[in-house]
Amino acid sequence: MKSILLIGLGRFGRHVAMKLNELRHQVMAVDIQEERVEEVLPFVTNAQIGDSTNEEFMESLGVRNFDVCIVTIGDNFQSSLETTALLKELGAELVVARAARDVHAKFLLRNGADEIVYPEKQLASWTAIRYSSDHIFDYVQLDDGYAIFEVSVPEEWDGKTIGGMDIRRKYNVNIMAVKREGKLNPNISSQTMLSGKDVLLVLGSHKDIQKCFHI
Repeated sequence: MKSILLIGLGRFGRHVAMKLNELRHQVMAVDIQEERVEEVLPFVTNAQIGDSTNEEFMESLGVRNFDVCIVTIGDNFQSSLETTALLKELGAELVVARAARDVHAKFLLRNGADEIVYPEKQLASWTAIRYSSDHIFDYVQLDDGYAIFEVSVPEEWDGKTIGGMDIRRKYNVNIMAVKREGKLNPNISSQTMLSGKDVLLVLGSHKDIQKCFHI
């Protein structure tokens, strides 16, 4: 369990708070708008109404005591930049800031952010890949070249074993798990026989996966 300072409680910040609560982390939520703070109260350990660009207010939060400080301010880049810089000046251990554009990311990284998240850009990428093929059900980007895809089993693989098709050697794609009737099974081997109704969790480069699954 981690202690997290979450600053900015718009739609994205609220969803982050809800997920952190689901994961049972301790969250201190901050926003300048009272109604936003009230909406998130059921999902956080504590909450404060205040201006995150105000040094005195921020100092009162004890930012050094948090494992992670997440800045999710999306409607005012100047406030996001000032908040990020102030967190670092006050000794925050890890500062994660939201960016909408590459130029914003550059300024945030130069002024105290340790890591950047692009919610709109990342969701746009996921949507484009997910719905550009009938074979893809989900995917997680690992870096610029590799990702984990959830894909349907090609018809020609029905009734064949993983080892018999020698997928790793032929396509440089690793099958990590098989989902059958909604249940994920990571305990697979070369003898695991596939069904046309199965869904696979596979790891590889975009190019190799596209070639392997004819995407």
